[in-house]
Amino acid sequence: MDISDWRKKIDDMDRRLVALLNERAAAAVEIGRLKRNTSLPVYEPERERVVIANVQQSSSGPLTARDLAQIYERIMDVMRSIQKHEIVPDSGPTGRDSELDSQLND
Repeated sequence: MDISDWRKKIDDMDRRLVALLNERAAAAVEIGRLKRNTSLPVYEPERERVVIANVQQSSSGPLTARDLAQIYERIMDVMRSIQKHEIVPDSGPTGRDSELDSQLND
């Protein structure tokens, strides 16, 4: 395969990843609703440690345990934000925009 073929393959994988991330986000919304109805906290550090350990154990590489921890810390940060919006609906900008958010909103 040449570079063009590899890039097409990556584009296809990215589309599948987006579908899975959206599915995960939908689950996070439902969990946010349950947390709201049962007064559970959005941030559960022990659960996040379990999630990271689970993905690290299921990986056969080439991503390292550290790589996976960094990726999942960011994913869970976004999912927590989604849950917070489910518990307390967004009433406007939060001031938490990242540099990427600024670029995407321009």
